Amino acid sequence: MKSFITITVFLSSLIFAEEVPQFDGGRAYGFLKAQCDFGPRVPGTSGHRKGLRHIVQTVTPLADTVIQQSFSHSDVYSGKLFKLTNVLARFRPTEKNRIWIAAHWDSRPWADQDRNPKNRSKPVLGANDGASGVAVLMELAHHLSKQSPSIGVDLVFLDGEDMGKAGDLEHFFNGSRYLARNIPSPMPEYCILVDMIGDKDLQLPVEGKSAEQAPELVDQLWTEAEILDLQEFRRDIDYFVEDDHVVLYEEGGIPSVDIIDFRYGTGKVNYWHTVEDTPDKCSPGSLATVGTLLLHHIYKKK
Repeated sequence: MKSFITITVFLSSLIFAEEVPQFDGGRAYGFLKAQCDFGPRVPGTSGHRKGLRHIVQTVTPLADTVIQQSFSHSDVYSGKLFKLTNVLARFRPTEKNRIWIAAHWDSRPWADQDRNPKNRSKPVLGANDGASGVAVLMELAHHLSKQSPSIGVDLVFLDGEDMGKAGDLEHFFNGSRYLARNIPSPMPEYCILVDMIGDKDLQLPVEGKSAEQAPELVDQLWTEAEILDLQEFRRDIDYFVEDDHVVLYEEGGIPSVDIIDFRYGTGKVNYWHTVEDTPDKCSPGSLATVGTLLLHHIYKKK
């Protein structure tokens, strides 16, 4: 009897493993490069318009429903009025048991952290800070369209995240602020935000704000990463980051976790918010690490 049970459990695990699709890091990296080919996706520019069109054209044939949340944003620094757009690609949109996977798709208007002062007024291409999260969500959409999950999933592309000046948090996270006040029904159980997850030297400690506002979800995700032997995930808290997940929790009441590698660079050289945030600093393998965890999380959830 014991042998029979052991064999049954083993076979069940094999069957289950086959039910989880394999994340394609190479295809995801192609999505990353495609975003960067449009140039910086700064609101009010042609790159921003092309980036939005690319997202909508990619997910519309794949998702059950696509919502575009367009809204006007008055920029406090320039006085200009910008059109910003969140995109929600919904799978099983009427299912009440649902989660969000989110990323911001805009890129930063100024490379204010660049080591060369002459570059600090230039826009950021945002290969890692923007396009990497978009790339992972697009690859997830490919699989969700082919293999329906048992839960509802919304892939949330947030706009206007990076429009604030350093230290001026009130003017960052514009898309998530709008979404937090205009949440489509049904409301998600929680949100997993992915940001800056393409770094070639990927390290994913627990982000401190996530541990404070959604400790059970953090433990679940990092435990799943350990089971999958995704060694880039670490249990230590290395930093506290203000990001879209904080807004979604504090203003929208959605427990949210940020999977983020905030230490982006070589140690001596920082690529974050610089003109050096380019595709060559990113890796298909890093995208696959995060995407693999998310696919297992989605298809294991009941």
